[in-house]
Amino acid sequence: MISIIVTLTKYMLIVLMIMYTSQCFSVFSKKKEKARRRVLRRQITLIISVLTTAFLAMFLQTMDQMVLLLYGATLVYIVLTQLLYRAIYKKASILLLNNMCMLITIGIIILTRLNTALAMKQLVLVSGATLLSLLVPVIVRKVKIIRDLTWVYAIGGILLLLAVLVLASVSGGAKLSITLTEGGPTFQFSEFVKITYVFCLAGLLRKTPSFRQIVITTGVAAAHVLILVLSKDLGTALVFFVAYVVMIYVSTKKIRYPLAALGGGSLAAVGSYFALAHVRVRVQAWKDPFADYQQGGYQVAQGLFAICAGGWFGTGLYEGVPDTIPVATQDFIFSAICEELGGIFAICLILVCMSCFLMIVNISMRLSKRFYKLIALGLGTEYAFQVFLTIGGNIKFIPMTGITLPLVSYGGSSIICSVMMFAIIQGLYILREDEFEEEELRLAREEEAAYQEQLRKHNRGKNNYVNETTLEQKIEEETEKSLNW
Repeated sequence: MISIIVTLTKYMLIVLMIMYTSQCFSVFSKKKEKARRRVLRRQITLIISVLTTAFLAMFLQTMDQMVLLLYGATLVYIVLTQLLYRAIYKKASILLLNNMCMLITIGIIILTRLNTALAMKQLVLVSGATLLSLLVPVIVRKVKIIRDLTWVYAIGGILLLLAVLVLASVSGGAKLSITLTEGGPTFQFSEFVKITYVFCLAGLLRKTPSFRQIVITTGVAAAHVLILVLSKDLGTALVFFVAYVVMIYVSTKKIRYPLAALGGGSLAAVGSYFALAHVRVRVQAWKDPFADYQQGGYQVAQGLFAICAGGWFGTGLYEGVPDTIPVATQDFIFSAICEELGGIFAICLILVCMSCFLMIVNISMRLSKRFYKLIALGLGTEYAFQVFLTIGGNIKFIPMTGITLPLVSYGGSSIICSVMMFAIIQGLYILREDEFEEEELRLAREEEAAYQEQLRKHNRGKNNYVNETTLEQKIEEETEKSLNW
């Protein structure tokens, strides 16, 4: 009986995910506000349905009380996050909020399947990050000084990256994070610098840039990227580089700058291949993971086996063996999702991520101030490219870079900064709504002024007409009196 229920939940999860994903895009076709709100409310119901169905299957398989505890805690998190955002920020983007909750829900589900202790730790981290993030939109909206701290962002970001370069220990061939105390929490400062880096470039490019300003911006970006390369954190360096290319092109509208940057980046990539041994190992594993299956190609091969084993519909939760994939909770979490939840579910996950990116781009295009426009575009580019690197590495489309899937993979610094990034986007969305209301109010005032002016002209004409009529009446009366006399 339990096996039948678990099999049914596997197909239910796919149907629920398809319904949620379709509504991510159909909401834009609704012209009336009430219709859009109905769609967004249905999305919340679907998020809770996905959570309940998945945890039901896992509990029936394990009878572990920890699974029930995680289900209850995740449900409370979703409900409270929705209520707090709606209560504090009336103009927040509910679609972006729903997508964030759905991605976090999927991450908690697959982490519970892989390691309940890590899932609980992730939930605690994301809950704390969400509480802190409630302050971010109001800061973006009200604190104007953030536009004038360009060099604070630049110097602070470079110092944090230098601290990692000097103090961090090597892990997986790269210096990624710092552990303050033995056995204590680790901090991956590059995740935090992703945000300050975008703010720095937006500050440098917020006015129409001259050639001198472009050279300065390129120098600051190159300093960030070079330190990451020296730390051998090439995946993050690539994310920084792509964000720079996009922002420099949008701010200048000149194709020669991004082309020159891409040329230089290509040469640097070739140099990294010959200079760094672990890069060569990853490229060889990408080209033929089965040639060196027991060593460099083992992780990629296991990820591919997991994707193939899952097929379109997945094996079902606790019916596969995603535990055999090295670092399945971080770099290869997409392969674990494909194995147990299926290829269709994984495609829907990609479409939800795409929906987030399109929403961010839409917000960027509608903002009037260049500084905020560039921030939205830079953060959106970092998010989308990180998703591309993670999924592309899992499916052997590109070499694996060691980048995590935002809001889904396990990782303290990653999940905190991803939630903060979404909070910044929420702040920019609210700022855009404020600008829209101000524009509507200005147009209404102009229309009112024009109407009052027309009314005054009409009244002046009417008064002149009345005065002329009164004069004619007086002349006629005088004439009649003269005739009578």
